[in-house]
Amino acid sequence: MSASTATSPSVTSSVPSSVNGPERKARRRSAALGVAAWVVGIGFCLPALWMVLTSFHAEADAATNPPSLAAALTLDGYRTFFGGGGGPTPWPPLVNSLAASFFSTVLVLLLALPAAYALSIRRVRKWTDVMFFFLSTKMLPVVAGLLPVYLFAKNTGLLDNIWLLVLLYTSMNLPIAVWMMQSFLADVPVSIIEAAQVDGARLPTVLRRVVAPVAGPGIAATALICFIFSWNELLFARVLTGVVAGTAPVHLTTFVTSQGLFLAQLCAASVVVSLPVLVAGYAAQDKLVQGLSLGAVK
Repeated sequence: MSASTATSPSVTSSVPSSVNGPERKARRRSAALGVAAWVVGIGFCLPALWMVLTSFHAEADAATNPPSLAAALTLDGYRTFFGGGGGPTPWPPLVNSLAASFFSTVLVLLLALPAAYALSIRRVRKWTDVMFFFLSTKMLPVVAGLLPVYLFAKNTGLLDNIWLLVLLYTSMNLPIAVWMMQSFLADVPVSIIEAAQVDGARLPTVLRRVVAPVAGPGIAATALICFIFSWNELLFARVLTGVVAGTAPVHLTTFVTSQGLFLAQLCAASVVVSLPVLVAGYAAQDKLVQGLSLGAVK
C-alpha cells in the first residue's frame, strides 16, 4: 500500500504536463497562423489604403519621391473630380456604368437561371459538353474579338451606345454565371420541385417560387460577381464608346494626359468609382459567403 501511494502523486503530476505539451504547440501554431494571416491581409489592403491617402494630398505632395506621409490633407482632388475646377462632370460616366452593369446583370440572371436548371436539375443530353462549351468561350482573348465587334457596331450604328455595352457584358458574363449557378442549383432538393409540379406548377412558377428562394445566396453571389465584372470592364468601353456612352473606367483614363499624370486626382477618382462596388459587396457579404460556400459541406 505504501509503495502504491508513494508512486501515485508522481503519476498524476506527470499526466497534465504530457497533455499540455501538444496543446501549447497547437496554440502557438494557431497564434502564428493568425499573425501571418493578419500580415498578409494588411499587405493586400496597403495599396488601397495608400490610394485613399494619396487622394487627400495635393498634386505636388502626391508626386514626391519618396512619398510624403505627413503631407497636408486636402479635398482638392475630389473637388476637381466632381467638376469643381471647371472640368468635366463625372455623373454621366457613373450613370452609364451603373446602367450597363445593372441591366446586363439582370439579363444574365434571367438567361442563366433556366440554363443552369436544365444543366443541373433537369439535365439535358451531353450536358458536360455544354458546360465545356460555355467554358471554352472564356478561353478566347478579349482583344481577339475587339475588331469584329467594332466592325459590327460600326455597320449597325451602335457605336457610342450604352445598349451595345449591355449586350456585350451580358454575353461576357453569361458563361461564368451558368457555371456558378449550375453548381448552386445542383444542391436544390429535387423532391420539392417534384412536389410543386404535382401541385400543377409550371416551369416559370417553379423557377420563381421554388428554385430561386432556395438558391437565393448563390444567385446573389452570381449577381454580385457579374456586376463587378461589368463595372470594371475597360477595353470594350474604351474602344466602342465616346462622348455619350463613356463609362466610369473610361473617365478614369482622362486623368492620364500628355500634360502628365495627375496622381492625386486619379486616386480620388478611383476611390469614388470603387465605392459602388464596395457598398454592394458589403451589403451582400452574407449572401456572397453563403453562395460561394454553398455545396462545400454535405
